[in-house]
Amino acid sequence: SNLSILLDLGELIMAKKNLVFIIEAHQGYLRKSETNCSDENFREQNDILFSAISNTYIPLLDMLERLKKDSLNFKIGLVISAPLCTLLEDPQVQLEYIEHLDSQIQLGEKEILRLKDDPLLVQAKECLSRITQTKTDFTETYGQNLLAAFKKFSDEGYIELIPTAATYAFLPHYADLPEALNAQIETGIFAQRHFFSEGGEGFWLPYMGWSKGIEKILRSYGVNYSIVDTRGILFSEKCPETGIFAPVRTENSLVLFARDPETTEEICGDEGFCNKEQYLCVQNDIGFELSGDELADFKGSNGARIQTGFKYFANGCDEDDRPAYDRDEALRQAKSDAKEFYESKLTKLTEAETLMNGEDPVLVCTIPAEILGQTWFEGIEWFEEVIRLVCENNVIELEQCRNLIENQFSLPKIEPYPCAANGLGYGEDLSDNSNSWMLRHVRKASERMIDLADRFPSESSLKARLLSLGAKEVLLAQSGEWPMMIHESKIPDYTDMLFRNKISSFTKVFDSLASNTVKTDWLTSEEKNTKIFPWMNYRIFCRKK
Repeated sequence: SNLSILLDLGELIMAKKNLVFIIEAHQGYLRKSETNCSDENFREQNDILFSAISNTYIPLLDMLERLKKDSLNFKIGLVISAPLCTLLEDPQVQLEYIEHLDSQIQLGEKEILRLKDDPLLVQAKECLSRITQTKTDFTETYGQNLLAAFKKFSDEGYIELIPTAATYAFLPHYADLPEALNAQIETGIFAQRHFFSEGGEGFWLPYMGWSKGIEKILRSYGVNYSIVDTRGILFSEKCPETGIFAPVRTENSLVLFARDPETTEEICGDEGFCNKEQYLCVQNDIGFELSGDELADFKGSNGARIQTGFKYFANGCDEDDRPAYDRDEALRQAKSDAKEFYESKLTKLTEAETLMNGEDPVLVCTIPAEILGQTWFEGIEWFEEVIRLVCENNVIELEQCRNLIENQFSLPKIEPYPCAANGLGYGEDLSDNSNSWMLRHVRKASERMIDLADRFPSESSLKARLLSLGAKEVLLAQSGEWPMMIHESKIPDYTDMLFRNKISSFTKVFDSLASNTVKTDWLTSEEKNTKIFPWMNYRIFCRKK
C-alpha cells in the first residue's frame, strides 16, 4: 500500500550514517639498557619513537584541542599499545626526547646561518619554528605527560581508548596455546587500566589477526567487541546480508565490526593522497644529505645517520631538480584530498543505506598512526579537515564502536573466517623467509613458560621474581614488532639482537629453575633493564582449571 511505502521511506530517511575512525599506535619496546646500550643502536631506536612523538602524537593532541575549542561534536577511537605507553611514561625517555629536541634546535640555528643566502631559508625557518613549538607543547602544554592528555580527551568522551594485546603479538600464531593468548589479552587489558584507569569495552586485535577460539578468550575477559579484516566477515560461511556495513556477532555474542578495505589504500597506496607532488618528501632529510662535519653536533652524526627533522623538498622524481616545499600549497591540497575522501565515504554509506532496509549503515576506517605525520607529513591536517567536513555537513555522524553495540545479543551470528590485515590478508609477512625462524624459538619459550607456571603455582620471594621476569621476557619475545621490523629491514640487526636477548634471558630463567639456583645479581640487573609490566604475575601463564 501507499502507507507502507511511505513508512519504508520514513525509515530510510531516519537511518543514521555512522562513520568510525580508529587510529592504532604501537611501538616495540625499544629502550636503552645495559644490554643494548650501543650509541648507534640507541640513536636508531630513539629515531623511531621520537619521530612518532614529534610528527604524530603531539600534533594529534594539538588537533584534538583545536576541534574541542571549536565546539565540534567529534568522536574517534584510539589504540595505544602497552609498550608505547610504557615508553611515553618513562622519565628517562622523556628526558632523552627533550635532549633530542634541543639538538634539533641547535642544528636548526646553524641551518639558518648556512642557508642565509639560499631560497631554502624559508623552509629551514619553518622547520625550526615547528620543532621549537613541539618542545613548548611537550614541556609546557602537556607537561611531558602525553598519556594524561589523551586520558583527558577520553574522560570528555571525544576519544575511546581501546586496549590491545600486551606486546602487540600476532595472536593466530598462538591459537593452539590458549594460555599464551590469555597472557597477552589479560596483560593488555590490565595495562590499559594501569595507564588510563579504564579497561574499555572493545579489544584491538594486533594486525587484525583472527583465528577460531579467540572469541572465547576475549569474552571471558569481558570484551564486548573487536574489529576484523573485511575477509573475516565476507568469507564467513554465513555472510550477512549487510556485508561490512553492520556489526555481527560470534556464537558467544562477541560483536565484530569489519574495517573499510579501501581507507589505507586511498591514503598511502601507489596512487594514494600522500604521494601527491605538493606534499613534503619525508625521505629527503638533511641528516642523510649533509656532510659529517656539518652534522657534527647533532646526535647521530657519528655512526648511523638519522632524521634531523629538517626536510625542504616536496615530492618529486627528479633528484637534480627537486621542488622546494610550499607549506600553503600543501595545506590547500590536503583540504582538497579531505573533501575527496569525505565524499567517497558519503557515497559508500549512502549506497549501503539503500540496501539495508532502514538499518543504520556503519563504516569503520582504521588508520595506522604512523601514516598521520610520519609517512604523510600533512596527514594530521588532512584528518582534521575530514573531521570538520563531517561535523559541519551533518550528514554523516562520527561514532565510536562502543556506542553501536546496544543490540549486541540480537545481531546475526557468523563464524569469522581466519584473516589478518597484513600480507595478502593472512599475516604472511609476519612469518616469511626473513623472520619465520623467530616463531620456532618464541613458541618453545611460550610452551616452557606455561609448564613453569604449572610446576611452580605458588612461589614467593626470589623464585616468584624469577618466574615473573621469565613471563615478561616471553611476552616481549612474542611481540609482532620484531618479525615485522625484520621483514621491513628496519634496523634488522638490532632487532635480531633484541629478540635473541629476550629468548636468551628467558632460557637463563628456565635453566635456573631447573637447577634450583638463582643468581640474584643477574636477576636484579635484568629486572632493572626490563621495566615494562612492573606488576607482572607469572601465574597469568597458568592453565585455567
